[in-house]
Amino acid sequence: MSLPLRVLMLSDVYFPRINGVSTSIETFRADLAAEGVAVRLVAPDYPGAGSDANISRVPARRLPFDPEDRLMRWRPLQRTAHRVASEGVDLIHIQTPFAAHYAGIGIARARRLPVVATYHTHFEEYIQHYLPLLPKALLRAAARSLARHQCDVLDSVIVPSPAMQETLAGYGVRSPLCVLPTGIPVQQFADGDGKRFRLRHQIAEDRRVALYVGRVAHEKNIGFLVEAMTIARRLDARLLLIIAGEGPALEGLKSQVAALGLDDCVRFVGYLDRKRELPDCYAAADVFVFASRTETQGLVLLEAMAAGLPVLALASLGTCSIIDPGRGAIAAPDDVTAFGQALAQLVADSPRLARLADAGRRFATEWSAPERARQLADLYRSLVV
Repeated sequence: MSLPLRVLMLSDVYFPRINGVSTSIETFRADLAAEGVAVRLVAPDYPGAGSDANISRVPARRLPFDPEDRLMRWRPLQRTAHRVASEGVDLIHIQTPFAAHYAGIGIARARRLPVVATYHTHFEEYIQHYLPLLPKALLRAAARSLARHQCDVLDSVIVPSPAMQETLAGYGVRSPLCVLPTGIPVQQFADGDGKRFRLRHQIAEDRRVALYVGRVAHEKNIGFLVEAMTIARRLDARLLLIIAGEGPALEGLKSQVAALGLDDCVRFVGYLDRKRELPDCYAAADVFVFASRTETQGLVLLEAMAAGLPVLALASLGTCSIIDPGRGAIAAPDDVTAFGQALAQLVADSPRLARLADAGRRFATEWSAPERARQLADLYRSLVV
């Protein structure tokens, strides 16, 4: 029996901080063990982070412009990463491009190890929301240059969609680009109890529910969905938009809802536990709505489909791989009025919703987490000499 492949992952974000990067890491970690890969993770410490023998937490400080996130302190990060690496490691996998990137590169060079990274975030479009006072053209050029320089010191760059592969190739990245989407634990989302969720949140049985799940951040374009509700509710007064998540755009969105007089048809339910509450939330809804133009993949769309929830979303960048096949998902018009009309028409068409639900469930099974973990393990082994 061969020894397991030992991988050191480094990330600037992980649970209890909830976002797509955290979800991707956890999903892969859960299934790589079955592929003979032992993963050790170095990540920031957070209040209430808990303990795990395979996770080493690094002291970190809050970021003034993004209080949800933490910046790991450099010297403790170096000490922790080198200590874990000294216990035996065959490959470095970097998950984020901040302190974790430079610590990972340093270890890989010092120990002559192969190093890969997953490019989770489309920073060219993302960064302008957090540095709005700087010229957009300058920010985009800086984001492209940084991505190119960081990627070109890697043995391989993992991208979650063909669209991101094309984007990085367009930047001039020379390192090999491997398209490997994050899989989803399909069964986890297939057994939700929608009635239980509606009872808990006092949502009447006859209300039609549109659902958004994800980080409540500016780049997610949730304000577009709120505006679309002004149109949709005129066509169907029973329609309710649920926004599940938290983030820096939350207060602004609440103000927008109040200003538009939508308090009776938009509800914020905060973060939901992924294993207990979130499946119930998916099961309680009639349609999943999504308007982000910056996604590198869009895992929540697949989660919704696994739960039998039809998707109405903008097909942009990474979400195209999920939406364009048309199996459980509809490409929505990128116009507030047309989106609102499409939403109202869809929730009123029960036979179509049923067809989309069945197609989406079948499509989601093709993105199962164990198969993606096998592909990642194969990539690791191809780089370890």
